[in-house]
Amino acid sequence: MDAKPAFGRRGLLLGAAALGATAALGAAPAAAAVPGFPTFTRLGAALDRSALSYAPARREIIFPSIRYVAGRVQNALGKWYMYYAPHDDPGGICLAYADSLAGPWKEYPANPIISRDPYSVPHVSSPHAHWNEADRRMYLYFHGDNRTTRVATSADGRSFGFGNPVLHTSMLPSNVSEASYARVFPHPAQSGVYIMLFMGNQAGTRKIFIGWSHSLASGWKFKPQPLISPAAGEGGQLSGAHYWSRNGGGHVVYHAGDGRIRVARVGTGFDREEHLGVLYTEPQATRAAAPSFAEEDGRLYMFYEAGARSNTNIAIARA
Repeated sequence: MDAKPAFGRRGLLLGAAALGATAALGAAPAAAAVPGFPTFTRLGAALDRSALSYAPARREIIFPSIRYVAGRVQNALGKWYMYYAPHDDPGGICLAYADSLAGPWKEYPANPIISRDPYSVPHVSSPHAHWNEADRRMYLYFHGDNRTTRVATSADGRSFGFGNPVLHTSMLPSNVSEASYARVFPHPAQSGVYIMLFMGNQAGTRKIFIGWSHSLASGWKFKPQPLISPAAGEGGQLSGAHYWSRNGGGHVVYHAGDGRIRVARVGTGFDREEHLGVLYTEPQATRAAAPSFAEEDGRLYMFYEAGARSNTNIAIARA
């Protein structure tokens, strides 16, 4: 989770067009059923998808990744950057920026910041950003094609070099046909180690897998067995995993095939699998997925996909 200490409260979100298509402020919260976890209330859409300049993003945008960038990246456009992408061909990694997590969010006019063209793939998608203070660069993980996860770096968070592969299905058991939707976090119990949570399609069932490395850019190793597999009532498929460092750590938040965001306890050693229940149910659309978390003014925000695949927008909820 990306956090920054309090700096004055900003106005809450959105123009009338975006609010007209989403919940009004003050909508009823989607109650969390997991003890010790917060209840989130939907605020609305982060962007008016129909007004975006990058045409593929008007159909769908997925997999938000939020990072505080003021005083970090060169010539920051705002205090916060949000990376997102359409998934359907041609995809394309996009950027929006804001001075408050609640918005208003503005589309970067030169989107996409990463296209499929250098990689000769049908699409690139699912961006996850990680700021590395040691070399003062943004590391951006994304997939393209679905078998390959890549990482590219940037000093300004907008201009990224070529994305080298860090994960491919050839590094996993032979019955895993996809390796994508990766997010990277510091290991909670081992200094200088990073973990990668990602979706692997194992013989037709999408599960959460884990890898680890001492470097953000190379040297990744992957556990051949899944970290989290679908449990009864979860709709048979899992993806969009995010490590939850609160509540003592050792939890993973993910979305399931039933369209809800859920929590599992995996321990800080990633040696267990306890399905705890539903964290969030989207109150308006048919599906909530791919959660990403950030904190501002002591309040926790969740950005997530809202809607059915190929017709998703990015929504904001606040604890």
